[in-house]
Amino acid sequence: MNQMEQKWDRLLKIRTSGRDDSHADQYYYPYEPTPYCVLERLADSGWIGKRNVLLDYGTGKGRVCFFLSYQTRCRSVGIEYDEQIYERAAENLEHAASGGRVSFAREHAERYPVGPEVDRCYFFNPFSEEILRKVLARIRESYYEKPRQILLFFYYPSEEYVSFLMAEEEMVFLDEIDCEDLFTGDVTMERILIFQMGDDI
Repeated sequence: MNQMEQKWDRLLKIRTSGRDDSHADQYYYPYEPTPYCVLERLADSGWIGKRNVLLDYGTGKGRVCFFLSYQTRCRSVGIEYDEQIYERAAENLEHAASGGRVSFAREHAERYPVGPEVDRCYFFNPFSEEILRKVLARIRESYYEKPRQILLFFYYPSEEYVSFLMAEEEMVFLDEIDCEDLFTGDVTMERILIFQMGDDI
């Protein structure tokens, strides 16, 4: 774990480092936290603020929720199906600096009912395209029940995700946050794609 990762975990009073693929399969992918440098760039983008409610799919140990709630003052909800990893998120919640604005739900993403207050969604390749389709159907249901602008953030999106999203009629590609300069080597996928569902800005 590099110094940036250590610094933010200490500041936020959480432990979120380390990859976990003990329960991964063809549908649910391993837990791997989004690098803090990427989250800093997202927080500084202006797309998330204190009036927003963020839903983090495949939240793992909760890093995205804790960091973005701390930096942007938004409220965050993390969804995690793996019981062991969920328990780590719950432990972090007891001590986290931004814990008052964060909550977690242990549930499969495709079964989770999206509340009418949710207007931001975050994905770091947490599951297969098949499950993503079901998750987007849930988000769409929520949108139809209460029309509003919903932004969806896809970090390090797979080719399958991009192809599917670009073909979705109700999804509009809005912006891209380039993160290539934060890393070395083959970094063509180091970006956050932003899609919009709902009303124009």
